[in-house]
Amino acid sequence: MLSLLQADPAAALRQVMSELKRNPTDPMRHLVRAEATRRTGNVRDAIRLARESQERLPGYPPLALEEARGLKALGDLPGACRVLETLQAEHPDFINGWKALSDVRAEMGDQAGAQDAAAQIRAIGRPAPELVTAGDLLQRGKLGEAEHVLRRYVHDNPMDVSGIRLLADLGNRLGVAKDASKLLERCLELAPDFHQARHDYANALIKLQQYDAAGQEIDRLKTAEPENQAHRVLEALLHVRLGRYEEAISVYRSILNVFPNQAKLWLSLGHALKTVGRQSEAIDAYLAAIVAQPELGEAYWSLANLKTFRFSDDNVSAMRQQLDSGLLAHADRFHMSFALGKALEDQQDFAGAFEAYHQGNAWRRKGLRYSADRNARDLEEQKRFYTRQFFEERADWGNPSDEPIFIVGLPRSGSTLLEQILASHSQVEGTFELPDILSMVRRLSGRKRPDDPSNYPATLADLSRDEVRALGDEYLDRTRVHRSGLPHFIDKMPNNFAHSGFIRLILPNAKIIDARRHPLACSFSNYKQLFAQGQNFTYDLDEIARYYLDYVGIMRFWDDILPGFVTRVIYEEMVASPETEVARLLERCGLEFESACLSFHETDRAVRTASSEQVRQPLYTSSLEQWRHFESYLQPLKDRLEPLLASGNTWKT
Repeated sequence: MLSLLQADPAAALRQVMSELKRNPTDPMRHLVRAEATRRTGNVRDAIRLARESQERLPGYPPLALEEARGLKALGDLPGACRVLETLQAEHPDFINGWKALSDVRAEMGDQAGAQDAAAQIRAIGRPAPELVTAGDLLQRGKLGEAEHVLRRYVHDNPMDVSGIRLLADLGNRLGVAKDASKLLERCLELAPDFHQARHDYANALIKLQQYDAAGQEIDRLKTAEPENQAHRVLEALLHVRLGRYEEAISVYRSILNVFPNQAKLWLSLGHALKTVGRQSEAIDAYLAAIVAQPELGEAYWSLANLKTFRFSDDNVSAMRQQLDSGLLAHADRFHMSFALGKALEDQQDFAGAFEAYHQGNAWRRKGLRYSADRNARDLEEQKRFYTRQFFEERADWGNPSDEPIFIVGLPRSGSTLLEQILASHSQVEGTFELPDILSMVRRLSGRKRPDDPSNYPATLADLSRDEVRALGDEYLDRTRVHRSGLPHFIDKMPNNFAHSGFIRLILPNAKIIDARRHPLACSFSNYKQLFAQGQNFTYDLDEIARYYLDYVGIMRFWDDILPGFVTRVIYEEMVASPETEVARLLERCGLEFESACLSFHETDRAVRTASSEQVRQPLYTSSLEQWRHFESYLQPLKDRLEPLLASGNTWKT
């Protein structure tokens, strides 16, 4: 294939396109496709293909190198340099990247920078051939073959720390962070000064939520290599995970003072600033990300996602030009489309806004694993399993703590508002959307792959009193890292609504608040929201409507078999009668009334969700009917939601 690529790029392109149909996940074939496209003269398409392949198959450095070659062919040396600098920060052992970076810097007249890159090549040296082979297999996603090579090599060379580190990298890719951390511990026993292995170890500890240990390792790295900014990035990530946003902001700024053209770091800084309510500084950070990387759709969407930012006409023109350029990768396209939709909606161009939202949703939906049928089946299985008798027989099981307050429902239903109200109480602290209930359910399901059959909830019938208590204890232990010691805390993961029965079993005295909003208002608000992760049902109008119906159905089921366990709060009623509704909410949570809960917008706390800026303002009614501007486009929603809409306010119960 490589020889054909050199001799006849067009023929190589035809061949690789045929092969990709049979094996669409081979990074080498994606690389050949992009390079052959460039060699046939379609440079812009080649850049786009290289970017899209990197999104789909991250961790394969030659694809970024090909993107840089395309940018260089277009005469965009600064863009090529930026791509290569980012590449080498992520893959410091990639020799070809250092060579390309040295060449580009030399062409730009940066002789000192070119010499620095060349020096990195000399410092890397030549690894063992087996490790070169294994590294290439890892980058190409051939994990089974890589594992075979690495295990044999480590068996024959048990003291070679480079081989052990690669085997740990394989473990991380396979999702076994604990095994990877053990290998890295061995690596560091043999070579305490192997700083890259220590960096990987600290990263693994963060994934395992062993934050104290991760912090100790990062401190060692910073002492050993104070100029290595990769360690500082890891330090900032740790601060974010622990909710220490001001510390993270300080770290990001110190890195950007040295490397001001790192667009992704500007994004991270903007996210942290947004979370703590420093909106004007967040805007400046997002705009700096756009300057550093004009095609970065996520930066535009981050501005739109502030909800209160208004794009200028120049911003709108820039987004349209990027979307029309043909260079945007898949993720940049849908990020940019959602941002354009928000900009046009603010300009009251509702037809243009809906078209942009529609395009963004169509692009985002591609490749996502979501089945409305499977979601419905999973909820029906819970209805078949749980009975009143099941809970009566286990009435005094689980951990009796009344500390947790769960806010559940659909996204964009007012849950962040309820969290802000409750977190303004002196006895309650807000955390964020904690993944722990979902993680525990995933473990109980026994699923290794999404399509595997699930043991949940049936496996709960076999648990003893002590095992159920242990699950309640586990949840409280897992979430303690996010708390400061107040009597109650909020878990705002919306998807926990599906597991209200599980929560009742392991935490019988917990409170569950169901945040609900008008079906059309909530559904369309989800349709125009681009989520960072999860919520895969939100990118198709019919799938959103089906999800809403399934949600209402399971909540009615919990009301039937667990009467009084769930408290429902209607967003529209909270906005219309805040004093009455806040008092009722506090009473149902067993809390004394405090006036601070009515002045929630004055509460100074970190808020991570898309509504972070909206809940820092007093209640307003302008958003209640925004969906009506798009009513003529929402017939698929209306048709599917007819059972709830035709009979008055049945959606509230």
